[in-house]
Order: sequence, then structure tokens, then C-alpha cells
Amino acid sequence: MARLNKRDPADRQDVLRCESSACPSCGNDTYLAYHNDRRLIFLTGSVYYTIKVRRCRNQRCAAYKKPLRPEAEGALALPHSEYGLDVLALIGALRYGEHRTVPEIHATLLGRHVEVSERTVTLLVHRYEELLALRLMDATGVRAKLRARGQVMLAIDGLQPDVGHEVLWVLRDVLSGEVLLARALLGSGEDQLAPLIEEVVLALGDDIPILGVISDGQRSIRNAVQRALPGVPHQLCQFHFLREAARKVYEEDRHAKVQLKKNLRGIRKIERRLEARNDWHAGVLTAYCLAVRSALTDDGRPPLVASGLRLKQRVEQIEASLDHVLGTQKGGSGR
Repeated sequence: MARLNKRDPADRQDVLRCESSACPSCGNDTYLAYHNDRRLIFLTGSVYYTIKVRRCRNQRCAAYKKPLRPEAEGALALPHSEYGLDVLALIGALRYGEHRTVPEIHATLLGRHVEVSERTVTLLVHRYEELLALRLMDATGVRAKLRARGQVMLAIDGLQPDVGHEVLWVLRDVLSGEVLLARALLGSGEDQLAPLIEEVVLALGDDIPILGVISDGQRSIRNAVQRALPGVPHQLCQFHFLREAARKVYEEDRHAKVQLKKNLRGIRKIERRLEARNDWHAGVLTAYCLAVRSALTDDGRPPLVASGLRLKQRVEQIEASLDHVLGTQKGGSGR
């Protein structure tokens, strides 16, 4: 059934790019072929992603003309889904951990400001069941796809929707985007994670080697990888590395932004006074108010973009523009 109402605009926008411009199969340079737009809904809000897709130039490569999508996309949501993995994990925890009904799960999600219908909740419950059933299904089709590439880059990530809930652990191949194993565990220790990795290694066999592992660097994951895959390189996810490295700077920047916002209050009062006016000056002042409001609502994209510094720069630009306009009017060349 078609959707009858229009989706609300996304809370923010982001761009996903491949971490490397080299082809994972042959090592040659790839080119930016096209981009896809994808809107995802998380427990923390909605994000509008622009996904940059690349392709290999080497005609002899097994990945020639095949789309190479950003590695981070698979850690956000399942293919063809508009809901993040954190929403899926919460639905699974409520359904099988607390034995909630679909209407109860739907009410919980609405209470957390997640835009979803009751029918979609039912479909997401089925997707959760499919993930958990992967280990019981015949993996012949997945193995065929992985064997065509000849190698696997294993990503390990755990999703816990709330404190006290089970953790949904997902092990996937970032090169093909295939989910290799998904299971909900009560713990996140080395003894729980190492058997999951060993199960994936056993399923892949000797003909599909694991070239490396990517994770958030959690100590239990590092120990589990060292135990199950000795000698295999283990890389910390770039996003998690940058986020942890910039955590102190991010906290200071957020505090500075709060202090800046205190000096920019009262915009709405000015806009209300200007609503009754229809002259040229009122239009200019309204435009400046919109510029200030836009600067206040732009949160940036930490850890690479400091929102406090961005707000300071934009406010300084607005102030310089106002000074220029006032100086021009005093010089007699204004309207």
C-alpha cells in the first residue's frame, strides 16, 4: 500500500564515501560512477545520506563495472531498508526479550519519536527474525558470492538499543555487504565473541580467507579477534578512532557553542516585529534573521566539523556583513 502522508524532512544530511579509491580486488584506481540518495531513520533522528558509488576501471578485474559502495553503509542499515540497525535491535529486544506485542512496540517507538507505522513494525520483526535465522540457513548462495571475490574483510559491530537489553552482534563482509552472522547475546565478553568469529571462519572454509578485521576497538573484540584469528590484521574503524581522539575537543566545542547561543537569543521577537512591515529594509533584516537562525541550527558533523567553531565563523560573517551595510549607508551610497 502506498504511503498517504509525506515524510518529515530529515534532521540532518551526510555524505558516505568509500574509504579508499583503490579497487579491493585488483588494487587499481576506481572512479566515481554515480551517487544514491538514502534517508535513514534512527532512534536519535533521521539522516539524509548521499552515497557515493565507485566502479573499477580494470576490464580484467572481477569487480569491473560492479558498484563499490561505502563500507560504512552496511553498518547503518540493512539493504533496501529505511530504518537503522539500532531501531531493528530495539524491536528485536522488545519482541523477544520483553515479549511485547506489535502494537506495544509501535507505541514505544512513537514515544521515542520514531516515525513508523504498525505494519512496518511487523515487517521489521520479520527482518530481525531473518538475521537471527542466518546461522540456521543454507549459506551456499552467500558462499558463492564471497568465493567470486575470493576474500573477506570482516566487520564486527554490536548494537544495544538500551542499557539492560541484549546486544545484537552483526558480522559482515564490507566488500560485498553480505551479513555473515547475526546473533543476540546477553554478554559482550571475549568468551561470547570468539565463538562467533570461529563460526564464521568455519563457514567460510579455507578457500575464502579473511584478510582483515574492522571494529570499534573494544577490548573484548580485540581479544576475541586475536584468539580466533591470530595473525590477521585488526584495524580500528576510522570513524570511531576520530570520534575518540576528538572527544575532549568536541566537549569543549559544544560548551562554547552553548555560550554563543546565549548571546543570540531574541531572534524570534525581531521577526515578529518585522512581520507587519513590507518595506525593503524589513526584507533585508528578515534575511539576516534567517541567516542567524540557520547558523544556530547547523550542528556540523563531528568529529571532523566542530559545530561551535562553525557557528562562530558564521556569526562573524554575519556581523561583518552588517558592519559593511551600516558603513555603506553612513557613506551615503545606501538606499
